[in-house]
Amino acid sequence: MEANTICAISTAPGVGGIAVIRVSGPDALTITDKIFKPLNKGVTLNEAANKTVWYGDVYSEEGVLDTVLVSVFRNPHSFTGEDTTEISCHGSLYIQQQILRLLLKNGCVMAQPGEFTQRAFLNGKLDLSQAEAVADLIASTSSASHRLALQQMKGGISDELQTLRERLLDFVSLIELELDFSTEDVEFADREKLNELVQTIRNRISKLCDSFALGNAIKNGVPVAIIGQTNVGKSTLLNCILNEEKAIVSDVRGTTRDVIEDVFVYGGIQFRLIDTAGLRETADVVEKLGIERSYKTMDEASVVLLVCDSTDSVPNTESFIRASMERVKGKNVVLVFNKSDIIDAGKRAELMSIEVEEDVKKVFISAKLKDNVNELLDCMLSFCQTDKLAEDSVIISNMRHYESLQKAQIAIGRVEEGLNLGLPSDLLTRDIHDCIDALGEITGQISSQDVLNNIFSKFCIGK
Repeated sequence: MEANTICAISTAPGVGGIAVIRVSGPDALTITDKIFKPLNKGVTLNEAANKTVWYGDVYSEEGVLDTVLVSVFRNPHSFTGEDTTEISCHGSLYIQQQILRLLLKNGCVMAQPGEFTQRAFLNGKLDLSQAEAVADLIASTSSASHRLALQQMKGGISDELQTLRERLLDFVSLIELELDFSTEDVEFADREKLNELVQTIRNRISKLCDSFALGNAIKNGVPVAIIGQTNVGKSTLLNCILNEEKAIVSDVRGTTRDVIEDVFVYGGIQFRLIDTAGLRETADVVEKLGIERSYKTMDEASVVLLVCDSTDSVPNTESFIRASMERVKGKNVVLVFNKSDIIDAGKRAELMSIEVEEDVKKVFISAKLKDNVNELLDCMLSFCQTDKLAEDSVIISNMRHYESLQKAQIAIGRVEEGLNLGLPSDLLTRDIHDCIDALGEITGQISSQDVLNNIFSKFCIGK
């Protein structure tokens, strides 16, 4: 793959003020020289110093195509670790395509999705977890997801895992040394210290696995289901939070018959807000389907807003809450008493007295008047444990990493069990190596070509 010199447009598709075309590979400078003439006559890019920018013209067969800037990065001081040029041209689609055509005509080949980043990985500029973080950084939609991706790209996860692997490798090398002197009955690896190390590593891997729920929610958005009976103001609440008329609001019961979803960012966290059909007994076939989807959404959500009509009778409200709480056990739940602007203090006190689990929050709002909605949003934000997003914290947000950590957790558990049973050294080393390999899968120290192809094929072309 690296014998070729590749090129691609690295800026977003479409017309803009400028576009950047990236060229990388052994002939990057020579090929770019063939179509570009610097303003300084007699100078070529092959003679240019590293990390310099040159002003000049790109020439096609008909003459000057565009006036551009060309940045020069010599290997290994580039993103890919290869000779690289980046052509900043005007954003005309015609100009972009013509420059690409000229590069291809003079020896470049089109880059595959993620090929620039894949070359950076293969050339040791990034490990695999850092390479994946590049895609996450591009896709980040909130300050929290941006922070997670940036921390991973700078090697936060890599450093953590490398430390764990090195400590295990030190011990397994001592155990394997014992096997070489098995007839001498000597012990180089202190079993008590190994047991302490296993406990430490198991606890750390467990914490990393536990962080995935938060990391995945931050990366993909926290799913929030708005659940309630008909005409309690669920769609009004959705529109209020999104600050747009996303859902139809009507006095007619059963207006919402399907799931309506949109995203918004609050406190640096992206939430996926899902309005659902009102829960009630109905003979309408279409509405029944909507209600079935409501229950499915409730089951899949991380946060559930149980919306109640404050003007309804307390027994009816309490009955609905009790029935719903059975369905959402173990989830983050907020009881939202809507239309609170038209009830008195006595009714509010009665509703507050409804007994629920201690961790269930209660909020009184008026979605119509947008009253106290920020308190509701603060409740939702509190479930996200944003206090764990310190700069030095390591949080897992990638499913592949999570699966590898689970394998490592199982392997280290077998090591602990083996130590307690007094298993021989050769059996212990097998399980320790399984744990080391599982951790290595995350950073790419242990990887197959199929895994690499799958990861980088999900990148955009030009990155």
